[in-house]
Amino acid sequence: MDQSLRSQIEIYLSHLNVLIQRGSSLRETLENDPSNQQAIAATRAWQEDCGVTINQLSGGSKAHWLARAFSESFLMRSAGGQAAEGAPPDEIVRRLIAVLEQAVRTLTQMDDGAIVSASTQAPAPHRFDFVHNLELRPVVEQAYADSRLAMEQEQYDVALRTSCGILEAIVTDALEHKGLGTLGGSDAPAGKIADWSFETRLAVAEAAGLIRGGCARLPAAARTYRDSSDGDGGRHSKTIISERDARLTGQVLHVVMRDLDPGR
Repeated sequence: MDQSLRSQIEIYLSHLNVLIQRGSSLRETLENDPSNQQAIAATRAWQEDCGVTINQLSGGSKAHWLARAFSESFLMRSAGGQAAEGAPPDEIVRRLIAVLEQAVRTLTQMDDGAIVSASTQAPAPHRFDFVHNLELRPVVEQAYADSRLAMEQEQYDVALRTSCGILEAIVTDALEHKGLGTLGGSDAPAGKIADWSFETRLAVAEAAGLIRGGCARLPAAARTYRDSSDGDGGRHSKTIISERDARLTGQVLHVVMRDLDPGR
């Protein structure tokens, strides 16, 4: 097998195994406490991560068996085989784990003549098409991927700071597109938008109706992420970033992304 293909498969296998471990932990929590809101929120984020990976492995084709299996995991079938209401959360997690495990088995058995449709040329998900600055789009797309990887590797400090950086970038882009001249009635301070604090940009964007109130859920560590970074992007603060804070920041980012792109 070509070495580059082998390396690609190993990367996918590692990623799939991490997703399976996360899913198993979430399923156990949901089985014991189906109304656990923190687990439900974490499950939504996990399902989105699964969807991104399945999309990559299926080459972006909804007709691919992996994509179909992923979609069907969310459905509950009636006695006649027709799609009915959604399945319970822990059951959906169990089904998605089974799909991920099937992907692992297929990748493990691959040789040069059996490609899953996984390809480095697979179309990337266009999460940030709503960003007006075309040069910024690939930057935040890569940062988004980096933040997800940091979460999987339990680098919560990196995940939180990266999510905050994306949040600040896309909100700034929205403010600059609207223009200073139209922000006067939104309690916008004097000076350039680039000189405003992180908190100010969020507040003005909310007052201008660009985003809703999702940023109220940002943890304190996220609000001060700039203050705890040195000039090289590292941290000089001794504050330990928790998994909860990192995940909550990522969830707020998703909410703001939906606000700025209602068609998501």
